[in-house]
Amino acid sequence: MRVLIPSPLHSYTDGRRWVTANGNTLSELLLDLDAGFPGIRHRLIDEQGNVRPHMTIYAHGKRAHDLATDVRDCDEVVIMQALSGG
Repeated sequence: MRVLIPSPLHSYTDGRRWVTANGNTLSELLLDLDAGFPGIRHRLIDEQGNVRPHMTIYAHGKRAHDLATDVRDCDEVVIMQALSGG
């Protein structure tokens, strides 16, 4: 399926905004994404296996809070990154 990558992570995807990855769950999809773009999963998921607070992932048009979220019927997954500063 198609995965939208936020601009700050384009260095992992050779500048591509849209990439493809496969998996039945969000966790599997992110592992597949990391296989194709090493290191990107660490930017999305913390050491405890949770989505980092500044990252938001949408599947089925809704925010996914759980990595066990089923993504089999998704056409696309959208990853967004909050920016902060002053």
